[in-house]
Order: sequence, then structure tokens, then C-alpha cells
Amino acid sequence: MGKLVGLCALFVVASLLGVAVLVAAVAGAGAPPATADGGGGLPGGTRAAGRMPAVPPAWIALDRAAAAACPGLPWAVPAAIGEVESDSGRSTAPGVASGANYAGAEGPMQFEPATFRAYATVGPGGAVPASPYDPPDAVATAVTMLCADGGATAGGLRGAVLAYDHSSTYADTVLTLATALGEDPGTDVTAAAALAFAATQLGTPYLWGGTGPGGFDCSGLTRAAFAAAGVTLPRVAQDQFDAGPQLADGAAVRPGDLVFFGSGPGGVDHVGIYVGSGLMVDAPHTGAQVRLEGAGWPGFVGATRPG
Repeated sequence: MGKLVGLCALFVVASLLGVAVLVAAVAGAGAPPATADGGGGLPGGTRAAGRMPAVPPAWIALDRAAAAACPGLPWAVPAAIGEVESDSGRSTAPGVASGANYAGAEGPMQFEPATFRAYATVGPGGAVPASPYDPPDAVATAVTMLCADGGATAGGLRGAVLAYDHSSTYADTVLTLATALGEDPGTDVTAAAALAFAATQLGTPYLWGGTGPGGFDCSGLTRAAFAAAGVTLPRVAQDQFDAGPQLADGAAVRPGDLVFFGSGPGGVDHVGIYVGSGLMVDAPHTGAQVRLEGAGWPGFVGATRPG
């Protein structure tokens, strides 16, 4: 087994807590609550990587209205899918407003025709018959599909997103972005923006010394994420920890906080962005990719809340 190299690579993950706990966190947030079955997926999605999710108010209203028909499904999940697939309908890529993308997917929620026909739902104020290009119909049909695939329960939500698009990276991106878009009162605008950036970078290769856009090391990722939120962080993990502000002992870690690991306060060598329920997004080591994983690395030193 090769030696791990890099700023973030002195430790190996000790505990993967499982993505299911993130699903539970997403399911508890908000009001009512790459091969695609439903969506065009990543890399077929058309969302601009790294952009802060500024879902239009009218689109949020569509998400909320549609999700109300599936009690238990967080509105932020179809909202995140819409962001990934078409920048909430604002993309000018082929297949969003008309026609189809390279994979044959249609509309702002990027349905394959057969899948849309199977779940076609006329949304509030939507076109009759339902059209994949009509935003109310597209969102309502996405909710119908997610609900049919178990998305109304915390235990079924990840599977429902995977049924929409079979990529694990896609599911991680949607669920992390849904956390950023959700209404957790502990997640402020800065944290949400950093989380949203991190969500778009899942699957990006680890690169020693990398600061993006094509590769990151651990502190390069966190620096880039907070830069997207308008906050300047130092370059390396130790300096980021020292810059604080550090959370007091016993304080609850919130989504968007930075979590640090190492041999002690003066020996920090890894950092990740906390997502919730024991999970973080990080760039772990050479040969890996930016990923969602358990924040169970050895040597937890502390957490900070930049802003």
C-alpha cells in the first residue's frame, strides 16, 4: 500500500458514519418537507459549478407547493435537483427550454421522455397535458417520482435520489446542496454558500497544493468554499484553525463549520467542512476525490465558524 502524500494525508479515515445520517438531517430541514432515469445528471447537469445557490423565489414556491403533495419530502431536495440540472430553469443549455440534451433528457428537471410519461403530474398552474418544459409540471413530476421511490422517509430519501440519477456523486451533491438550501436556523448565509460550493466540488480529484478549480487539497477546498461565500481564509489548515473564531468546548458544531484534525492545536494537518449528522465534505488524500464522509478522523482538534 502506497504512502499517502500531502498536506491533508497524515491520517486515514477511522470511521465512515454513512450517508444515511445526512439523509436524516436533510429530511429534518425545511418546510413540508452518469446515467439518468429522471435527470440528466452529472456531468450532464447544467448548473455552473461553485455558484452560490440563489434559487429564484418563484422556483422556491414551485418546490414548496410540489413537495406539499408528498408529506415528509423536504422541499429543498427538488430545489437542489433543479439547481444541479438546470440552474433552477435558468440554463440556456440544449434540452432545458426545448429539445433534448446529449442524453435525451428534457426540461428544467431533465427527464428522459419515458420517465416523464410514467410520472407526469400537472403542477399548480401547470400546462395541460403535463409538459417536461413547463416548470410547475417538471417540479411536480420530479416530486411524484421521488415520492414513489420512497423520498418521503428519511430511510428512503437517498435511494429516491439515486433512482432519479444513478450516480452516488449526484446523490451526495443533491443532499449536501439540499442542506445548504434548507431552513436549519443554525446555518447562516455564509455557511450555506460554503456548503453549496463544496457540494459542487464532490468528485473533484485531490491535488496536493491544489486550490481549484481542477483539484484541491483539504485546505485548498475550504479556502475556495469560503471565498465563494465572500470570506478570505489563510491557505493552510493550521493557519485556518488559528484564524478562528474557534468554538468553545462543548459548543454544538453546525453545518458550514470547519472541523480540524491533527496531533493538537499546534499540529493541525487536516480540515473539512461540516455538513451535519457527523458528516463532512473534504479532500482527504492523494488518489482520492473530494467526498462526503464521516467526520470521524483521529485527533479531532476543534472547530471554527468563519464569517
